[in-house]
Amino acid sequence: MQKRVAVILSGCGVYDGAEIHESVITLLRLDQRGAQVQCFAPNIAQMHVINHLTGEEMPESRNVLTEAARIARGDVADVRELQVDKFDALILPGGFGVAKNLSNFAVEGAGCSVQPDVLAAAQAFAQAGKPIGLICISPALATKIFGEGVSCTLGAEDDPAAEALVAMGGKHVECTVEDIVEDEKHKLVTTPAYMLAQSIAEAASGINKLVDRVLELAQPH
Repeated sequence: MQKRVAVILSGCGVYDGAEIHESVITLLRLDQRGAQVQCFAPNIAQMHVINHLTGEEMPESRNVLTEAARIARGDVADVRELQVDKFDALILPGGFGVAKNLSNFAVEGAGCSVQPDVLAAAQAFAQAGKPIGLICISPALATKIFGEGVSCTLGAEDDPAAEALVAMGGKHVECTVEDIVEDEKHKLVTTPAYMLAQSIAEAASGINKLVDRVLELAQPH
């Protein structure tokens, strides 16, 4: 039976939204494995807009849901409409949008909070015992979703983001770019992707494993 997966995007573009390579690799692998996918994003303004050519902030405002529609080819819904009982698993690609739009981790670090609609959706999957895949910087949200003691990876042990994760009560597991870390108790699968990747192929090596494992853990309706 076809498994149904929700993917939450955080905009469009590595520096202020969802990491495009990670998002597309995720969607491609899900499609290759025969999963039915629906993308979601919060209907909120981005923290800011970055010129991806120069790295400089731009004097304009963009909407996270509208920008996410670029990646989803228009097929994206407000995360408030995400009903956990209609899906078997949840995956969050990375990108600075996770730390700037889905949360304020980029500014507050260990003292961060998660955007309420995104947090409610993710916690619903956790409480239902359905698998969640967090990619790249997304595991920084793990303790907010699951509580203290959850195991996950952000890649290198000495990364400031990993140190913040530990400060929030998470257990950080060092991991290479092509591998995944699984917290069996919480049905959480994580992979470093562009926290470590030097190429799109390297990012794909871990993301493909994560998608495959999340689908293995998912119980279809």
